[in-house]
Amino acid sequence: MTGHLELLAMLTSAVLIVWLFRRLHLPAILAYLVAGVLVGEHGLGLAQEHVNYEHFAELGIVFLLFTLGLEFSLPKLVAMRHLVVTVGSLQVTISLVLFLVVAMFLGQSFAASLTIGGILALSSTAIVIRQLSESGGMKKKSGQLSVAVLLFQDVAVVPLLIVIPLLAQGGDSSFLLALLFALVKGVFVVSLLMLSGKWLLPRLFNLVAQVRTDELFVLTTLLVTLVASALTQWFGLSMALGAFLAGMMLGESQYKHQLEADIRPYRDILLGLFFVTVGMKLDVNVVFSSPLTIILLLVSFMAVKVVVVAMLAKRAGESPKDAWAAGIMLAQMGEFGFVLIALASQVEILPETTASILLGTGVLSMAITPYMVAHARSWALWVSREKQIDTKPLEQLAKSTSLNEHVIICGFGRIGQTVSRFLKQESIDFVAIDIDPLRATKARDAGENVLFGSSRQAELLHAAQLSKAKLVVIAFGEDKQSIDVIQKVRSLAPDVPILVRTRNDDQLDELHAAGANEVVPESLEGSLMLVSQVLSLTGVPFSKIVRRVQKERKNHYNHLHGFFQGEHTDMSPNAIDRIEFAHAILLTTDSFATGRSISSLKLDERRVIVVALRRNDIESEEPSPETVLQPQDTLIVRGKPRRVERAERFVQEGH
Repeated sequence: MTGHLELLAMLTSAVLIVWLFRRLHLPAILAYLVAGVLVGEHGLGLAQEHVNYEHFAELGIVFLLFTLGLEFSLPKLVAMRHLVVTVGSLQVTISLVLFLVVAMFLGQSFAASLTIGGILALSSTAIVIRQLSESGGMKKKSGQLSVAVLLFQDVAVVPLLIVIPLLAQGGDSSFLLALLFALVKGVFVVSLLMLSGKWLLPRLFNLVAQVRTDELFVLTTLLVTLVASALTQWFGLSMALGAFLAGMMLGESQYKHQLEADIRPYRDILLGLFFVTVGMKLDVNVVFSSPLTIILLLVSFMAVKVVVVAMLAKRAGESPKDAWAAGIMLAQMGEFGFVLIALASQVEILPETTASILLGTGVLSMAITPYMVAHARSWALWVSREKQIDTKPLEQLAKSTSLNEHVIICGFGRIGQTVSRFLKQESIDFVAIDIDPLRATKARDAGENVLFGSSRQAELLHAAQLSKAKLVVIAFGEDKQSIDVIQKVRSLAPDVPILVRTRNDDQLDELHAAGANEVVPESLEGSLMLVSQVLSLTGVPFSKIVRRVQKERKNHYNHLHGFFQGEHTDMSPNAIDRIEFAHAILLTTDSFATGRSISSLKLDERRVIVVALRRNDIESEEPSPETVLQPQDTLIVRGKPRRVERAERFVQEGH
């Protein structure tokens, strides 16, 4: 097959398998690996020249490390230096030595054993960081500990890339000299990048931002990332290291979030291609011919890495729970392991059979990693025998035991704290529940009545005296979590009023159906406040403004739901099924609806609402259902995008 057809086969298989896996609620990374196995030379053979794609796939790792660098500013990295240096360096060293000794005991040469040790000591930066980013685990201590170890592992790849070719030459006095030279180069290029990032990059992006062209900003972001990567590669270091340093320098700038948003589409696509190429390397025949060997190697090396990371982390002062969670997250083989396998095979250090077994083991370890990362914290709790719920706040409830007719605030962020201030001004008692341990501790230290834990836990709600509360306010704004809390509150206290804050109007019906008495959408309330100020400044009497605002609230913001979409409206698959659009339909003489009444169209059965009718430049809100439509009428309807499309087709064509 030609290169174009091979690329088409890869993309087609990736799209179909990712769609299937996401429907089954399985990780996308696993889908990419399976797609690679399917189209690779050991599968259907649809894409055999996969080496041509690996250069593009490597850019996925580069962009991933750039976005990671944006999250880790220099002060944060300096603050983590003890984890990076102590835990990271000792993990690589101890794991490498252990695997080296075992490999030599099994009859491998010293060169092959050292290579195997290096391969198995490394973990997957791409998978772990992506999973942590998607799940929000990057903000947890175990996630930060994992990232610290991964950063050192990425640096440790450099000497391994230098050592393996030297081992193939038999090694001599130039061995140490080459390592020393690599160290000097590393210090030089890192210093150069950090100085450039501190003095040049902010000025460059200031100039680009002044032009106010999105395309130029994206191109500049791509250019900076690739130049930094190329510079480190030119000095014999990892491309990913250069991208990380560039991101870290820009992480302190005001453009951090815009840079991350610009780079994300390229990162995700190229990362997907990277995992496809990893899957293409797997020889299924080797897996089936040596299943016991691969399973034994898989279980043993992952168990060793879990224990090594956990012990080192606990020795560094981390809690047992975070230590074990980090160990579980870092148990797999890394993407740079495949680079080392390819290099060692090229210089004939590793036998072909050994290389194939390592590849099979590595791919399988990466395949189960998303599942392990997702369950790492719960498994760590079980291993460390720590309790999931912090019971200390429950013992400090002297203030809440006498509560009666109070308000329970679920979520003590900015909104929850604002609500509490007004309650205190009116001398109304409250108790808050928040899952952020730092926030809960600081609030309690300041004298606030705050419990640490999840608002979805019956124990916390009982501790907050739910049965005696006059109102429950759900203030954290995450609709799925809010629905869970509403259902839990309703199961414990069916009659207590529940007020829910939500960011927009996507889930109003679902929140009401779950049991909420009142739902306050921030975006719509903000619109009402703006409208009231506009009407006031244009001379509309205050009493009339109040009546209009109250009418909107009573009708559940009916006139505020639909809006006309624009260029920057979120039309992603996740959003398009939730939002409602307003849409104008111009009738002509040949339109099916012309000459028919609005009620006869039965648009409500199509779950589309007629908002207004514009005739002769005069707009009528909520026109009479008996109104007969005429040519040149503009019918303004509201509904979800697909329903509006079908309704417009019916209005124009009659089917």
